[in-house]
Amino acid sequence: MLFTSYAFVAFVAVVAVLYYVLPKKAQWPLLLLASYVFYFIAGPSFLIYITATVVSTWYAGLRIGRIGAAHAADAEAGKATRSKEDRKAVKAKAKAKAKAKQRAWLVACLLFNFGILAVVKYSNFAIFNVNSLLAAFGSPDKLSFLTIALPMGISFYTFKTMSYLIDLYRGKFPAERNVFRLALFTSFFPQLVQGPISRFDDLSKSLFEEHRFDRRVVLSGLQRILWGFFKKLVIADRILAGVTTLIKNPDQYTGAFVLVGMLFYALQLYADFTGGIDITIGISEMLGIKVAENFNAPFLSRNITDYWRRWHITMGTWFRDYIFYPMSVAQPMLRLSRWCREKLGEGFGKRVTVYMATIVTWFATGIWHGSSWNFIAWGLANGFVIILSHECEPLYKRFHARFHWKGKPAYTAFEVVRTVLLMSSIRLFDCYRDVPLTFRMFGTMFTTFNYGRLFDGTLLKIGLSGADYAVLGVGLAVLIGSRVVKDRTGDFRERLAAGPAWVRTAATFALILAILVLGAYGIGYDAKQFIYNQF
Repeated sequence: MLFTSYAFVAFVAVVAVLYYVLPKKAQWPLLLLASYVFYFIAGPSFLIYITATVVSTWYAGLRIGRIGAAHAADAEAGKATRSKEDRKAVKAKAKAKAKAKQRAWLVACLLFNFGILAVVKYSNFAIFNVNSLLAAFGSPDKLSFLTIALPMGISFYTFKTMSYLIDLYRGKFPAERNVFRLALFTSFFPQLVQGPISRFDDLSKSLFEEHRFDRRVVLSGLQRILWGFFKKLVIADRILAGVTTLIKNPDQYTGAFVLVGMLFYALQLYADFTGGIDITIGISEMLGIKVAENFNAPFLSRNITDYWRRWHITMGTWFRDYIFYPMSVAQPMLRLSRWCREKLGEGFGKRVTVYMATIVTWFATGIWHGSSWNFIAWGLANGFVIILSHECEPLYKRFHARFHWKGKPAYTAFEVVRTVLLMSSIRLFDCYRDVPLTFRMFGTMFTTFNYGRLFDGTLLKIGLSGADYAVLGVGLAVLIGSRVVKDRTGDFRERLAAGPAWVRTAATFALILAILVLGAYGIGYDAKQFIYNQF
């Protein structure tokens, strides 16, 4: 079910009504049933995959928890008859033994679940590359591609459950003994298809609680949902026609049109992805469940590092906490750092492990987004720019020491525009989906001087009319205006909630009217799937 379909709206409405009508003890079991019905509609066979992930993670978590409890019991046994030194030795030995057993269960479960993800998502990519190598060496042999359907949201729910298991191993919380509660955490339907990637200790605080009906909470959630529909239908789906025309015809649209295409795509992706997240958070809010925010005005970032603190926040923190940090402090990396300090200098020794972890993290981020070389190139490009910016920090400091522009409005605007253009340029790998073509199209922005064509009416022939541009202008103005209001006076919905009821009602109906009037509809209209559903 598409988030923007009538079926999904009806599904959410029925779930919300039952949620508050049934006894409160039935609330989270109802959400579990609804989540599995939602997933069954997407594909009955997909239930096998998500159930295998739930059961394997639940059992491994129980084993890790029991081993930890047994270790605590062993450490306490005979405590009164041992000396202080003996107690320390016994405790250390028991802890090391327990950790080794826990680690074995952790690794086994990680391999099993990431193995499932690898098989269904990357098998054909691996086969494609093997066939390319065979062809390069003149072999006529070819491997056959597999016909495996990619289960909906598998990347998201795999990351959620594996973060649960790793955090459990790290001792952040006890193991969840109820397999059905863990199943709901894994399959919670609003965030199943595109996140946010919640952590168990955060989401479980409200997911399993009993919630009373609160009209203001429900209305606030509904407003967030409508805001998501506005972004998706008024902006993302409307500008899609222009993006598709520019990107799918690279021979015809070069130079200036590459610049326009990448900026249009940046707007489309932002409106599409944040719109979906708004719907997810809004549905959760209607049910009294708190889901982590996933965006914080990324297009106001002043550099690429700041951008990735604001864009798809839960994904960035996942890769940081479970790949970058563990790899940076792993014993082999620490030994490499010491060797480099001794042989190649203190400065290089400090940076080499951080940069290696950065490259691995961004390679993983790229391949997570898609099983193709363009996503790998996209990830590595982000990592390269981050490393380059770190290396250039001494130059930045000398520049700012000489020219005191830092913090001034004009220079801040320059930093923001620079970051938007940089991130949009890197995202060209996502647009064209072909690495050599991406480099060629990027180069035409500097070699094909056809910028005058932007004003000769060509932009009215790419599937967007003057009325479309007017609607997009209104939508963009609303986006910018909402951020300005939030920065100056706080969250708009909170201000509405504190005001008169008729104002809240009028604002809600105005948003509904804007969606109905300005949304991208028409004869033969087909609501487009959210972009991040493919991951």
